[in-house]
Formats: sequence, C-alpha cells, structure tokens
Amino acid sequence: MFARRAEFMLGVVSLETLPDEGPAEVAFAGRSNVGKSTLLNALTGQNGLARASNTPGRTREINYFDLESVIRLVDLPGYGYAKAPRKDVEQWTKLTRDFLRGRSVLRRVCVLVDSRHGLKQADHEVMDLLDEAAVNYQIVLTKTDKVKPTALEKLIEATAQQIVKRPAAHPVVRATSSEKGEGIAELRADLAALAAL
Repeated sequence: MFARRAEFMLGVVSLETLPDEGPAEVAFAGRSNVGKSTLLNALTGQNGLARASNTPGRTREINYFDLESVIRLVDLPGYGYAKAPRKDVEQWTKLTRDFLRGRSVLRRVCVLVDSRHGLKQADHEVMDLLDEAAVNYQIVLTKTDKVKPTALEKLIEATAQQIVKRPAAHPVVRATSSEKGEGIAELRADLAALAAL
C-alpha cells in the first residue's frame, strides 16, 4: 500500500474546512519535535512530503496526505510545547480535540513518543482524551537509534505496562527509527491492515 504515491491534500485550520469523509484515516499525534514529519516521510518513502522543522511546534494545522484514495494520513499539530501565543496553542488544541471526537473514518491515532524520554504527562493527557472519545490508538516510539538496545527493550516493556488498562489503546507498541528504517515495515503493515477494514 505504501508503494502508492502520497500527496499533500490540504491543511485544515477549522472543522468547516475538513475534507469530506472518504477513505480510512490514520492520524499522527505527538509532542512537538518527536519526529512526526520524519516518520511520515519514512512511511511513504518520500523525503519531502511532510516538512520537518528544527523549530518545535511548527505544524499549526491539521495536514492531510492522500495515498491514491486508499488511505489518508493526518498530521496533527504537536502538543506540549510551541513557540506561539497561548491563544493560538489553545485554538489548535481545540481543533484537534474536535477532530478526534467527530471523525467516523478515523481508524487509529499513532501517538508518537520519543524513545529517549518515554511517556510524559502531555502524552497521558492525550491518551485520556482518546480513551474518552473511544478512538483506537497505538504508541509508536521514535528515534530508537538514539538509545541502547537494552534500554529500548525495557522502555517497550514499561510502555506496554502503562497502557495495558487503557480501553482504547492497541496493545502492540511499535519501536521505530526513521533514520535507520527500523520498525517502518511493521508499522506500514499495521496501517495497511486498517485500510482494509
């Protein structure tokens, strides 16, 4: 499925401008600077698809990417930190919440977590929201090339333990490195299965 060409579809700044519901959607959420854009580029095999930035909090809208109308990948604004006025941050947060609650074609949210830091308070708050909205989500660890293999094993185990009682959490924690390509094929397989539902 990911051999298909992915194209930027549109950036959404209000619920009124969301595209009509069509193919299955998978959204990507995570703290600012967690590597969302880099992971999207690795998944699609297209380096310039999502713009990665050294400035945390650059994604200020919901960005849609379409894979030949088979599945849509949705890049949500980063949370937890942004160099922006508080009013803007609140506006993105509300837009994201409303999106998560009201999208019937949303099959899963990948919650990206930097493997150097593990789950933080902001991640738990997003998972609370997803549990409450009954939106299926999966933890995807990023930047795993930056941690030692033994530390990574412990982190995967600890993360799985932390989500075991969460009602909307997918039990499989994926560990990925966009730089080394590790875990990308497995995550692609997870998402391709969702498109077939």
